[in-house]
Amino acid sequence: MDTIHYFNKIVKELEHSAPLISSDEAETLFCHIVGAKKVFVAGAGRSGFIAKSFAMRMMHMGIDAYVVGETVTATFEKDDLLLLCTGSGETKTLTAIGEKAKTVGGTIAVVTLSPLSTIGKMANTTVTLPGAPKDQDGSHHETIQPMGSLFEQIMLLFFDALILRFMHHKELDTNKMYGKHANLE
Repeated sequence: MDTIHYFNKIVKELEHSAPLISSDEAETLFCHIVGAKKVFVAGAGRSGFIAKSFAMRMMHMGIDAYVVGETVTATFEKDDLLLLCTGSGETKTLTAIGEKAKTVGGTIAVVTLSPLSTIGKMANTTVTLPGAPKDQDGSHHETIQPMGSLFEQIMLLFFDALILRFMHHKELDTNKMYGKHANLE
């Protein structure tokens, strides 16, 4: 099989996954982000890269967004939202970050495969995405892709859809957002 054949199979997997995402969970996350003073994102591995890309787009829209662990991250306070991105919901570093946010009194949201995980249980709101865990053990979602690729792709597209929801809400278009894009390149 050639590369384009695999590409088409991935697109079909994504098409079959979209209807499995809860509109209510997505809207609840949207409302938490709108209501937050600042939004902090964290994830590990590829999930972390996708979390960073979401923070970047939120910044382009004028949302005060930060990536946990970066040198220019603000202080997390009780009116803030921590968004954890984790397939398993058991990543130790993310669990520790969530516990710290709880002690401050902030709101925790998680985008995950595993809403009954340690992080899922500590969250105030959860968005459960379809996909397969890294080990694909006991997964009910079949994929040809390795490890957590399907979950990570769905998360990226989910966040891009959430950005479109914000753009509509804030009456933004790409030209208005581009004004906040990096220009020192």
